[in-house]
Amino acid sequence: MTIRGVLFDVDDTIFDYSSSEETGLIGHLTAEGLLDAFPSPAEAVAVWRQIMEEEYARCLAGELTFAEQQRVRTRRFLTHAGRLADGGMSDAEAAVWFERYGGHREAAWAAFPDADPVLRKLAPAFRLGVVSNSSLSHQRRKLRRVGLLDHFGEAVLCSLEHGTSKPDPAIFLAGCALLGLPPHQVAYVGDRYDIDALGARAAGLRSYWLDRAATGTAVVDGVTVVHSLDDLALDLIPGN
Repeated sequence: MTIRGVLFDVDDTIFDYSSSEETGLIGHLTAEGLLDAFPSPAEAVAVWRQIMEEEYARCLAGELTFAEQQRVRTRRFLTHAGRLADGGMSDAEAAVWFERYGGHREAAWAAFPDADPVLRKLAPAFRLGVVSNSSLSHQRRKLRRVGLLDHFGEAVLCSLEHGTSKPDPAIFLAGCALLGLPPHQVAYVGDRYDIDALGARAAGLRSYWLDRAATGTAVVDGVTVVHSLDDLALDLIPGN
């Protein structure tokens, strides 16, 4: 089976989301005088991530807009920290609080070191694109900031604008269409086994699970495990 195109997830695949999130949150809570509301910085990050997972899932399901989930996350987190005033928090106040967090997070934005070199290596032989469970404007700005957007041009597809999210096969197939290729000629790589790897496999793409932590987790037939983007390049272009 000849692969002619490669679609990428963004967060924690080519962009180091987790590190920027952790650094940004701890920096923000320190500046706000809120870090001592938690037993440790690690606990603060764990609470933030749990709330994010829950509310972002509601956003992907269409229950909240992208901006609404940010405000809900802010209120829930401050409530958990015992720092939400009796009168609550207005939408404007929650948005400003999240914006301050976003400034710290964006200061830490970075691509993984293997991302740009591998994308440059793949570009001559493959059509490249992105399929992400996010907002198009947010992901394009993020990719531009870390110097990766030019690798994809207009081939960036995000769930909030598309109307379906991974692991729904429809968004993977739409990504293939954006590259002008049938699914069996497209590879997909992402860091989430359930959402990315199994979703791409079900849609008929060649599925790669990027397990950077080398967890040793068993995978089903039809999913190839790689531990870096260099491994991906080696599999797609043997001997490169």
